[in-house]
Amino acid sequence: MWQQESSVSADAFRALCRSSPWKWQSLRFQVRPAAAEARFVTAWLRRPLALRVEAADGTLLHSTAALNDSKDSLFTSGSRKPWLLPAYLVTPGYDDDGLVRRRPEAAYGEPGFGPDPASAARFSAWLDPVELAGKAPVPLDFPFSNVTEPEAIAIVDHEGRQALETVLRPNPTYTPFHPDAPILFPGRTAVRIDAGTGICVASQSLDGETAGQGHWLKILAVDEYMLDDLFTQESSVLTDVREHIEWQLPQAQ
Repeated sequence: MWQQESSVSADAFRALCRSSPWKWQSLRFQVRPAAAEARFVTAWLRRPLALRVEAADGTLLHSTAALNDSKDSLFTSGSRKPWLLPAYLVTPGYDDDGLVRRRPEAAYGEPGFGPDPASAARFSAWLDPVELAGKAPVPLDFPFSNVTEPEAIAIVDHEGRQALETVLRPNPTYTPFHPDAPILFPGRTAVRIDAGTGICVASQSLDGETAGQGHWLKILAVDEYMLDDLFTQESSVLTDVREHIEWQLPQAQ
């Protein structure tokens, strides 16, 4: 964690934005649109792809139904992508602060949730905001060579946790992880990145027709143990081996 009196460089901010896949494995959180009157939904996420979402009244909105489905068809598709390891099983290049300087090739991507594909993709992008930094430092730090240029970076308290806050404007090289669902809005966007997890806990558009749009995310717990039943809604029914099992044998002729 950074000390309140210290300054944070743009390189450190970018490294934090690259670090999410190696900072946590499960997360319980609440998220809502930036509008203060909007209601939270509560989510449980366990990497790589398990997600449960409930409304404020406890109504189930989403659960991962195919958590343990066979992957046979995926691995015989002839594509190289299915053979990539999850990011947490691959070692990235770290900087002196233990943040990710260069991301390796791996199977990236977080589960999403929302009323439409763009909303679900943006939900996924908040959980791993590498698009705000790029996968690695640019070879030469010329104007507009980075995907974004952060303004002054402040260390703030966000729902009881330390976060980095800044204002970003997308450069021509900015490439969202999901093309139709960028984290950044046209013009300037204020963002907060949680220091402990590397996820984007807040965003708000500051300019134009989108002013005021964004999201607000509150982290409730990190790396809790989560059973499959939480996501699939199916209990594992096992045989009680203490009970006698009768075998029906064919009658002798």
